Formats: sequence, C-alpha cells, structure tokens
Amino acid sequence: MGTENSVLRKRALEALKDNWTTAIIGSIIFGLLMGVSGTIGLSIIIGGPLYLGYAYFNLAIVRKEKIEFDLIFKGFDNFVNTLVAYLLVAIFTMLWALLLIIPGIIKGISYSMTFFILADNPDMKPMDAIDKSMEMMNGYKMKYFLLSLLFSLLIILSIILAFIPLIWLIPYMSATYAAFYEDIKDKAVMIEA
Repeated sequence: MGTENSVLRKRALEALKDNWTTAIIGSIIFGLLMGVSGTIGLSIIIGGPLYLGYAYFNLAIVRKEKIEFDLIFKGFDNFVNTLVAYLLVAIFTMLWALLLIIPGIIKGISYSMTFFILADNPDMKPMDAIDKSMEMMNGYKMKYFLLSLLFSLLIILSIILAFIPLIWLIPYMSATYAAFYEDIKDKAVMIEA
C-alpha cells in the first residue's frame, strides 16, 4: 500500500539536507503571507494561488530541482483556477463537516493532493483536479491521516517548547507531504496504465 510513511519522511529529510535555510525562509514567507491575508480578509482570494505556489516550492525541494522563492508566487500565474479550486475545496470540506466532523476530515484528506496536481497540470480545471485528488487518495486516506496525526502531535510538542521547533517542523512536514504526493502519483499512473 505505497511506501511507508517513515521512508517518505526520510526522503523529505534527505531532500532538505542542503536546503534547510531556503526551505525555512520559504515556509516563513508562505506563513506570513497566509497570516497577513487572513488578518485583512484576503485569504479567500489569494489563498489558492499561495497554496499552489507553496506546492511548486515543496515539489522543487523533493524533486531536487532549483529552488527559488519566486516559486511561492507562481500560483498567481494560474489565479482563476487556483481561486476556484481553493473555494471549492473549502466549500466541499465545510459541507461534509456540517454532516459530522469525521466525514469532513475524510473529505479534507481526499482533497489534499489538489494543489500538487494543479502544480503538475496547470491547465487542468479545478473540479478535475479535485476529482483526481479523490481518485489518487483511494486506499491512501488512512496512511495520510496517520502521517498528519504524527505531525499534529509534533506541532503540539513544538508549541509546548515555545514554538521554536516549528521553524524546522513546518518545512519538514511540507516536504513530506510533497514526497507523499510524488509516491502516490507514480502509483496512480501505474494503476491507470
């Protein structure tokens, strides 16, 4: 059922080995932009392009490509698609969560690959990317949940430790999710062939 999460975490660490400073600065830029946009009520409008840009950034890290900070803003090149994708994912997740928390979590996990898919397929329609994410996550939701649970516990520990470990944890977590996508993307292609 795919590569073990521990192996994916090692892949992320290996990709980050010579890129920690860049990954940390990129994560801080992304976090600040999301925080400021949320504070002034713009996150609905620019959240999608920023998530896509951060997906580009983390895929470049995991793929050991050239990493530049302007990747974080590359999502604005595909503004309409990413805005629509962000709104659809938010609306669908919220509607499922209205039924009960658990279906909302499950659907949120199902949609989790949407922006990675859009990074690899910039011309794909938002609903097609969401559908592809749900398809890709079939059989991988529990694995993703366990990975997210581990990172959630590490975030809680980081908060207890005065937030300092978050400087390393967020880039590590983001690179691991990119490695997760890379792993299941390849398997999804193999299954379709």
